[in-house]
Amino acid sequence: MRTTLKARNMELSDRLRAQIDRKLQRLSRVAHPDAEATVELIAHASRANDASHVAEVTLVSNGTVIRSVSSGATPIAAIDTLLDKLERQAVRAKEKPRSTHLREADEATEVLAREATGSVATDAEVAAAPTGPSVVRIKRFDMEPMFEEDAIARMEELGHAFFVFLNAENQRICVVYARRDGTYGLIEPVVGGRGRG
Repeated sequence: MRTTLKARNMELSDRLRAQIDRKLQRLSRVAHPDAEATVELIAHASRANDASHVAEVTLVSNGTVIRSVSSGATPIAAIDTLLDKLERQAVRAKEKPRSTHLREADEATEVLAREATGSVATDAEVAAAPTGPSVVRIKRFDMEPMFEEDAIARMEELGHAFFVFLNAENQRICVVYARRDGTYGLIEPVVGGRGRG
């Protein structure tokens, strides 16, 4: 597995590089042999001592992109916390069927079939359509109840900044999102104005 290290607000010593490389070899058990890992270490990311260092790892393994972020008191502590999450995500990604690619192929086939029958809108029809804000695509998906930790893992697995999920604890639609400081936030809608900021 190839590793690229980057650092912000800190020097990368040879000893630190060697430690990180050694720790990342743990991923070689679950990643593709040609996998690439990009590690970015950020010092002084937070004023809190226990979260002053942030580690971000992007792992590209057999076409699958897995990303994880974690913080700690030292760069190694941040990496240690992050590796557990990253390893679980890599195992999950390996076991997950590639249904997403199949769905995209089905959509492409459907568009080509409509094009062949002439039921796709022409450029003139598209130009004549009303301008301004409009919904151009609707996505529908089944929601399985999950816990916040699972929603965070799925969000990171997809490489998104937020993830909408059905909370298993209270059966409410919630949104989990990544914050700039490496932590996570949760939006839990409340009907009737009883929410609090």
